[in-house]
Amino acid sequence: MARRLPSTPPVIPGFTYVHVLGSGGFADVFLYEQNMPRRQVAVKVLLDEVVDDRVRQMFQSEANLMARLGTHPSIVTVFQASVSSDGRPYLVMELCSASLSERYRREPVAVSEALSIGVRVGAALETAHREGVLHRDVKPSNILQTAYGAPVLSDFGIAASLGESDPDELVGMSIPWSAPEVLLDESRGSVQSDVYSLAATLFSLLAGRSPFEIPGGKNGAADLMARIDRGSVKPTGRRDVPPSLERLLATAMARRVTERPAAMMEFVRGLQQVEAELGIAQTHADVALERWAVTTASDAADRTMLRDASAPLSGRRRRTHRPVRGGVGATGGSQSVGTVHRSASTARVRAQSRKALIWATVLTAVVVLALAVTTTLVLTRGATSSIPVVSDIRATVSGNAVTFRWSNPGTAAGDTYMITSNGSTSQQTGTTFVVSGRPGDEECVSVAVNRAGKNGTASGQKCVTIGDG
Repeated sequence: MARRLPSTPPVIPGFTYVHVLGSGGFADVFLYEQNMPRRQVAVKVLLDEVVDDRVRQMFQSEANLMARLGTHPSIVTVFQASVSSDGRPYLVMELCSASLSERYRREPVAVSEALSIGVRVGAALETAHREGVLHRDVKPSNILQTAYGAPVLSDFGIAASLGESDPDELVGMSIPWSAPEVLLDESRGSVQSDVYSLAATLFSLLAGRSPFEIPGGKNGAADLMARIDRGSVKPTGRRDVPPSLERLLATAMARRVTERPAAMMEFVRGLQQVEAELGIAQTHADVALERWAVTTASDAADRTMLRDASAPLSGRRRRTHRPVRGGVGATGGSQSVGTVHRSASTARVRAQSRKALIWATVLTAVVVLALAVTTTLVLTRGATSSIPVVSDIRATVSGNAVTFRWSNPGTAAGDTYMITSNGSTSQQTGTTFVVSGRPGDEECVSVAVNRAGKNGTASGQKCVTIGDG
């Protein structure tokens, strides 16, 4: 089938056209140079023949999504969105190099790089999910690289808000990396289908082919869909890919949705554990802070109570009292000795009264403060006492890696585990944590359940020395 020619680049005030970067089914991408500030940018322009009210609405949604999410270091940045003089909508975006799809079939991607890409892009997707947005088209061609070699996720063109997909909407899809429930129209997309697509993308980077592609075999759309529906993905075939990573990818691409990681962050933590197992520096997962992590309602209430309790002491106006001048009345005339004695006596009484009043105020404030702190402690203890406690951490040493495991103590939906290991803390939903080191190193972990932003009681430390077995 002959490929179409690119459309005519639009005239955009403040930008100078340079050349074509690429073409797709709905849009062309051109290289422009922005006049001020001077820089090169990628401009995505919708094709005139596909533009209608619905497409304009989708394009506007993509622009708004990219603006909301583009501050993430692993999501491509959008600088501007508008409509050209000929009526075609366009996006002005950060200029990135070729996508990973042009690379993984030419040369194998190192395991360490594939893991780093998975953590970074997975963290970007987790951030999108927390904003209520699914990507629904994660694949190698939608992962670009910046000038510094960092992976960034692009093309939210068919993204949808969680739980708000139109059942009549025609969703574009890329068969080799799409979840079976999406291909078979059992679902319009979910967090777990994004997990599936990211795992399939990482598999492709490692194997040099899509997960269900058979080299030299029949790989048409119907053939791939039939294999994907069966859901039995084979290993990558690379000897340097550890079994733990093969298992993680296979689990994330399970046919049953319930067998996959329930959240993208759970999959990301699994990738980080493989990094630890291989002795690779752990890639940081950049995820936007939860709103409660900035200021929780309970924290704000606690601070308010403490401020109110101390207000009578710090906010009181200090009175100034004129000293009694010996023998001189207010009018400046002489006073009798008796009058002076009475004034001095009255002054002493008033001074004693003021001291008594001050001490009474101090004592009252201390009592109020103590009650406030006690109330806070009771409420906090009451909140944390209901959080289950991990009590059975087990450790298995294999080579230079230690695998810590524990049983679920009775967590609820939304609970996570906060793991402290050698002074660093990580968060996950799984009950397995892998640490790597050298023979003779002592590795210790403690685990606490986190519920609604509050940590419960931490378990006792479990320590094991590598080489002990």
